[in-house]
Amino acid sequence: MGKLYFVRHGQTVWNVENKICGATDSPLTDKGHEQAKVAAVKIREDIDSGRIHIDEILTSPLSRAYDTAEEISKITGIPMRVEQRLIEQNFGKWESTPRDGGDFKLAKQNFIDSYDGGESMFRMAQRIYNLLDDIKKEPDKVYLLVAHNGISRFIMSYFRDMTNEEFASYGIKNAELKEFDF
Repeated sequence: MGKLYFVRHGQTVWNVENKICGATDSPLTDKGHEQAKVAAVKIREDIDSGRIHIDEILTSPLSRAYDTAEEISKITGIPMRVEQRLIEQNFGKWESTPRDGGDFKLAKQNFIDSYDGGESMFRMAQRIYNLLDDIKKEPDKVYLLVAHNGISRFIMSYFRDMTNEEFASYGIKNAELKEFDF
């Protein structure tokens, strides 16, 4: 069976400001760039030791993920390309509002809501699950996906059943590496 790796982008300006980034482009901070380099070095060490193998990096087109992927590619030598389906969910009217806002948490409980111009959880799940289904069809190729916390939530739900509460609270740290087996 195939394998898949995932890295969340490094810290962004809006992460520091506790704002919902969503599909809005928020650049990496200096710390975010450093986190990307540290992740890249760790991946390079794991490759050199034979612990992991990665054929290609697929990245979100948003600069925070793209810049993280570019750093990983530069240090590891793994080729990269943009995968549009890895863009973070568009939270419509909630973009740039506080991440921990009570009204936003309530809105996220409605998986069909498009947030006044954004993307519903169902549509997001469809595009991420379709991407993972496509990747699964290539069991001999190992990908590293570099994207966003929201994407990590859907990837985890693809590989394991989750309650609504587990799904809502799931997340990974900036520049954290996760491994998944198909």
